Amino acid sequence: MTKPDKTIDRIRDRLTAALKPESIEVIDESGMHVGHAGAIPGKVTHVRVLVTAEAFQGKSRLDRHRMVNDLLNHEMSAGLHALAIVPKAPGE
Repeated sequence: MTKPDKTIDRIRDRLTAALKPESIEVIDESGMHVGHAGAIPGKVTHVRVLVTAEAFQGKSRLDRHRMVNDLLNHEMSAGLHALAIVPKAPGE
């Protein structure tokens, strides 16, 4: 029996703790990339994050992406291959 992959939960928990988002959605898109580079059967390798947080207010798109990437660098080191980020400030 294999252990369930907790990557999605870890990502959601880490971003929630750091950014206190108004809304957050973490989507496992790994199944859409079967056979592509970085895809590993049974492992979360491709994730899309949609997050709305006051922490992004006044920040450029690049700075917002850097904030999320910095929070999730340990996941990238642990095998997450692709991270799509849609960061918004409230009201956007």
